[in-house]
Amino acid sequence: MFRCSARCCEDAAASMQEVQRCIERCHAPLARAQAIVTAELEQFQDRLSRCSLQCSDQAKDALDAGGSEPRVRGQLDACLATCGEQHLRLVPAMARKMRDGLASIQQ
Repeated sequence: MFRCSARCCEDAAASMQEVQRCIERCHAPLARAQAIVTAELEQFQDRLSRCSLQCSDQAKDALDAGGSEPRVRGQLDACLATCGEQHLRLVPAMARKMRDGLASIQQ
């Protein structure tokens, strides 16, 4: 991207608008790559957040139903650990999806 942009600037015959468009073309693949990675990470974070919110809701419901705080705390910890483990198993597929998306940009 930087070499491409430098070549745009080296064209002495190009107008400022032509240089700007050239630089934007050079930056486009990076912007697409950032969008792919950002979207995957946001989706992952949203899923993990929903899982932890569900655990919190279950803990609150258990406390409201008269559960003891230490017991509910243990259930909450176990639920959160399960969320973490489930989402760790999603990482390889997420990484593969990002690699595939990034590879499509290079072609």
